[in-house]
Amino acid sequence: MNRRCLALTALALGLLGAQAGHLLAYQLRFGAAAQQIQSTGAHAYFPVVAKTALGAISAGLIGALLLVGLARLLSGRRVRSLSEPSFISLLAVLFSLQLATFALQEMAEALVAGTSFGSAADLLLWGTLGQLPVAIIAASALRWLSTRVESAVVLIRDVVRAVLSIASAPAPVAVRVYAAPDLALLVSRVAGSPMAKRGPPSPLPISAY
Repeated sequence: MNRRCLALTALALGLLGAQAGHLLAYQLRFGAAAQQIQSTGAHAYFPVVAKTALGAISAGLIGALLLVGLARLLSGRRVRSLSEPSFISLLAVLFSLQLATFALQEMAEALVAGTSFGSAADLLLWGTLGQLPVAIIAASALRWLSTRVESAVVLIRDVVRAVLSIASAPAPVAVRVYAAPDLALLVSRVAGSPMAKRGPPSPLPISAY
């Protein structure tokens, strides 16, 4: 996967993964009351956003696995690539995006509710506890899938091109080949030729002695 596609994928995954980290952070902080807090007041939007984010992540993961599985089925071998992005780099990018998204959400919710949001230390603490595990899982999945999905797409494209080229090739012309000359056919053809209309050669005169 080229740098641009990888960056866009990491951005989308970071924003979506932040919602899963938000769920985990509230679960760790408020325990059994987390679900009620996240579905009332300024947090009333969150259940729909969280379900949409988790659904998008699941759909993307299933689609990527289907591509890899199809490529493996067509090639008969494991789909691998020689180069893989750095896990630490992906983790740093995803964790930073998720933590920033979590902090912005918390501040926006506090402004809408007219309450004061927590201190920077609280946001950093609970944000890290909720977002870091999700970022680790997301970075591992993105690193594993990024190279294999790219290789799978290239392989499937090559197979489709090969099938299309075979389908568009002209059909071979059947030519009848005789393994040995047929005597009757040869005689009939010679009999119908101009040579067959000529009479036998006149006998040579024999000189009498």
